[in-house]
Amino acid sequence: MKIKKIIEKTVLSFMFVTIMLLGIVGLKEGVSAKLWPYTPSSIDRLADNSDTMNDKDVYTRQTNLKQKELNHVKEVDRQISSNQMGRVKTLEEAVNYEQYPSKKVIATGYTAGVESTGKNPDHPQYGITYSGVQVKRDLYSTIAADLSVYPIGTILFIPNYGFGVVADKGSAITGNKIDLYYETVEDVYDKWGKQQVDVYMIEKGNGELTEKQLQQLNENEALQVFRQDITG
Repeated sequence: MKIKKIIEKTVLSFMFVTIMLLGIVGLKEGVSAKLWPYTPSSIDRLADNSDTMNDKDVYTRQTNLKQKELNHVKEVDRQISSNQMGRVKTLEEAVNYEQYPSKKVIATGYTAGVESTGKNPDHPQYGITYSGVQVKRDLYSTIAADLSVYPIGTILFIPNYGFGVVADKGSAITGNKIDLYYETVEDVYDKWGKQQVDVYMIEKGNGELTEKQLQQLNENEALQVFRQDITG
């Protein structure tokens, strides 16, 4: 009997311990379940949703950034255009003439009159240059030069005078001398006189110049804003 009771107590004790262990394990699993209620499939769905959200966020940020950059570029363009228009007040500021080969010359002024050419207005060749074109003070004015240095048709930029197209020659115009056309003697003395100046060769001529070529040069739309300053 005693042995039987001892066995029963042992079995009961084992069962009690087993039940207690199962209860503890169940409790631990329950807590874990509450703290991490996600199955492998739900974890995959969460990752997919996170990627989608990230992609949307990245796309939205990139789109906003591009729009900001585009607006910034447009604003800069407007500012540059406005500043350039405000700064460029003279032909010298508008033309990047320093990129061209230069040479120091003695520049004087002349007219079509008797004081410069020996011809009166009633002379059949009055105002006609050696090239055959009429003298002109314009965006591109006719000038005289040594044709062995600057052939007919050569385009020079002369600071404070403008563009000069070689169309004439003169017995006293040799070597490093050029003659700039003005409409009156008063303009010659008031606006130029005699100066030593660096001139810039924009284009070397081929020995020919026509009225049509000279007209086309003076119709350059980009330079019309300066026309009044020269011809006025």
